[in-house]
Amino acid sequence: MYMKYTFTNHSLRMMKKLPKHMQRRIISKLEYFSIQDNPLVFATPIVGNEPGSYRFRVGEYRVVFDVKADWIIVTAVGHRREVYK
Repeated sequence: MYMKYTFTNHSLRMMKKLPKHMQRRIISKLEYFSIQDNPLVFATPIVGNEPGSYRFRVGEYRVVFDVKADWIIVTAVGHRREVYK
């Protein structure tokens, strides 16, 4: 199942604050995960569902997202210390 991904306005602003090399790395990972048969295999469910339902780990950074139909909707991006606040 091929999934598309998109960013919320908030997560896009968070993404733009990251170093350029990390932005490229996160986009690369999102593209890799989105073409997999089941991208949720690479994701970890989040307890509490505050910023999103799942997360991808990209080094010390986290990509928090929800899944709606065949879309990955990125709700937060940031360093693991700060992204869940």
